[in-house]
Amino acid sequence: MNKDPLYYLKNLEEILCGFFLVTMVCLVIVNVLLRFLFNYSITWAEEVSTICFVWSVFVGASAVYKHKMDIGIDVLILRLPIQAQHYMRLLVSVLLLLINGYIFYMSIVFTSIAWIKPTAVLGLSSAVVNSALIVGFGMITVHTIGFIRDDLNVIIESRR
Repeated sequence: MNKDPLYYLKNLEEILCGFFLVTMVCLVIVNVLLRFLFNYSITWAEEVSTICFVWSVFVGASAVYKHKMDIGIDVLILRLPIQAQHYMRLLVSVLLLLINGYIFYMSIVFTSIAWIKPTAVLGLSSAVVNSALIVGFGMITVHTIGFIRDDLNVIIESRR
């Protein structure tokens, strides 16, 4: 057991993503076994599995982004002088903030529009599914702000 009080907060995306993945896999396995053994299926299992999949994708994308494990091509940046690399990384981070912030805003608009649309089986608000966009891109936007702070710190340190 980790003694760091912020451990769960620092790893929130990974915990949420793991929860949704485990829930999805268990539901699918149980539903397949029930269908195979008893010719019976849980009517809502596919819908809940899909919701879990959507949540795991967008929250997982935030976790990947937080650890900078997404694909990046920096061949051109690495050819620049070291000081120019720092400024270019800051510029990229600012551009990503604008893009991710806009997607975050649009996900709020999209979810608010879908609020009254029910899901097919359970009749839940589609906002339950679509709010994964808000959470995922909201966290990505917050991480981007942290990356900008880090980029600025690197530039300040390199000037000393």
